Amino acid sequence: MSSHDPTFEMTATPTNKPMLIRRAVPDDAPVISALILSLAHHFLLNPDGSGADVFLSALGPEGMVRNLTAAELDYYVAMAGSQLMGLVAVRRNTHLFHLFVGEEFQRRGVARALWSHVKEAYGWPCASVPTTVNSTPYALAFYEHVGFRASGPRVETNGIAFIPMQLT
Repeated sequence: MSSHDPTFEMTATPTNKPMLIRRAVPDDAPVISALILSLAHHFLLNPDGSGADVFLSALGPEGMVRNLTAAELDYYVAMAGSQLMGLVAVRRNTHLFHLFVGEEFQRRGVARALWSHVKEAYGWPCASVPTTVNSTPYALAFYEHVGFRASGPRVETNGIAFIPMQLT
C-alpha cells in the first residue's frame, strides 16, 4: 500500500447512503469498466466508437484489471453501499488519469469529492512538478472550475478528443 491510501466518507449522498471513497481493487474492474464505457459518448469522436477500438478495449474489464494492478496508477472509487458512484485515477502521482461519475450522480458533488480526495492525498498543486489532466470536452468546465487551465489545443487522436490541461 502506498502512502496515498486514505479513505473518505461523505454522509449526504444522492442515494441517502454514506459515500465512501476507498482504494479500488481488481475485483472492482467490471463495474469500473461498465461505468466508464457508459460515459464513452462524451469523449468519442464517432458515436459508434469507430477509430477508438484500441482505446475502448483498454477500458474493458481485462484492461481495467491491468490498470488496477499497474504500479504507476492509483485508483479510488466512490461507493454508496455497494453501488459505484464514480472513480478517480492518478498516474505517477502527477497526472489525473481518470475521473468519471455515473450520470445519475453527476452535478451532486461526487466529482468534487473525488477531486478533493486526490488533491489532498497527493498534495496538489506542487510547485516543483505540474499536475496535468487530459480533459474530455464534456468535462472542461469542471476542470477549469477546480483550477486547471488548457496547456495546449484540443487533440483528436485514436477516435477520442481531449484538451491537455495543467493545474494552476
